[in-house]
Amino acid sequence: MIEILDPTTEAATQTIAYAPRPTALAGKRVALIENTKFNSDRLLARIGDILKAEYGVAEWTMYRKHNSSVPAHAEIIEQIKGSADVVVAGIGD
Repeated sequence: MIEILDPTTEAATQTIAYAPRPTALAGKRVALIENTKFNSDRLLARIGDILKAEYGVAEWTMYRKHNSSVPAHAEIIEQIKGSADVVVAGIGD
């Protein structure tokens, strides 16, 4: 006799509470988190420059994760909490 096992399960549903979005970027401080992949720093720097030139962002600061397969480490999160109003995370490749 063959026993067939079904490895699937119902998808868990979870409500996600998103952070409130600013109504404008003018005067905001932006944190850019890059993930160490090729060109991610260049891409985010370009985005930072565009945000500053076209949307009035006051300043942007680049932060670098330890590597692309892990979340931003605690030191980055703590720095961003006191120095940024908006965060952009990006990838490269």
